[in-house]
Amino acid sequence: MPAGARDEFTRTIATVRQQFEAVVENIRKVILGKEDVIARVLVAMTARGHVLLRDVPGVGKTMLAKTIAASMSCGFKRIQFTPDLLPMDVAGSNTFDMRKKAFEFQPGPVFTNILLADEINRATPKTQSALLEVMEERQVTVEGETHKLEAPFQVLATMNPLDHEGTYPLPAAQLDRFMMMLSMGFPSEVAEVQMLSVHLQPEPPLLDLQPVVTREDFVKWQEAVPYVFFAEELKRYLVAVLHALRSDARNLQSISPRSTLLLGRAAQARAMLRGRDYVTAEDLQAMAPDVLGHRVLLADGRAGREFITEVLARVAVPS
Repeated sequence: MPAGARDEFTRTIATVRQQFEAVVENIRKVILGKEDVIARVLVAMTARGHVLLRDVPGVGKTMLAKTIAASMSCGFKRIQFTPDLLPMDVAGSNTFDMRKKAFEFQPGPVFTNILLADEINRATPKTQSALLEVMEERQVTVEGETHKLEAPFQVLATMNPLDHEGTYPLPAAQLDRFMMMLSMGFPSEVAEVQMLSVHLQPEPPLLDLQPVVTREDFVKWQEAVPYVFFAEELKRYLVAVLHALRSDARNLQSISPRSTLLLGRAAQARAMLRGRDYVTAEDLQAMAPDVLGHRVLLADGRAGREFITEVLARVAVPS
């Protein structure tokens, strides 16, 4: 990159960093005690990745999605996934207009900026698959006609790990579409007390929340990510980590090259949101459990994140 372009990019990163901090601070007005989860979700979204929030009900997953959309002035829609939901209820369908005597495409709820796929594993595999194309290609094809979605398009899906009755496990192809699988977890005692003070007010705090960046600003975040410098030795380190995971006999599931790309992109986004124009090994190490944890399968039932951390400790870090 020429010196002039590099200086301009440095200024862009400084602006993005300030905007990122403003967004996090705005979200903290509603979501208390979860700064780390907020930052990780924003990293995934900045890297154009989708997020699966696997947690028990009532910990703020839906509120988090709504607050992010409100803070960025983005369109927001929610789909409650149920066994009787049809693919056309997700993507849209062609309907016959009696006045025009012709079929017209009626967009489904995926035509938005931030889509909350609530309890995604309650829908049948056929309906779940309706999200596959739109999550990967940012487009919907109905009866041979392709309809593009407006940028940005991010899916935040939720899944309840405790209630297995009436659910359909997400196949590997569906899980692979999610850049990260995260857990909100329970708030600390201090945060839960603050939550009572904030959310027991006559007016919900979300109603008073004002956007701090525009949708166009957020698109610029996404467009800037690929320009973050990724050194060759770190690329080799990234591939070495993936190779170590694939060759470990305890891992019973293959990890696709898409995972390599997603982890690299997540590291670039994390570096940029922290105000740097280059990736470090620490960026890769911090993002690896989030990006790869749900892509491994262990016979002994241990959590994938722990396994990823263990493998990271075995791979030599470039000096």
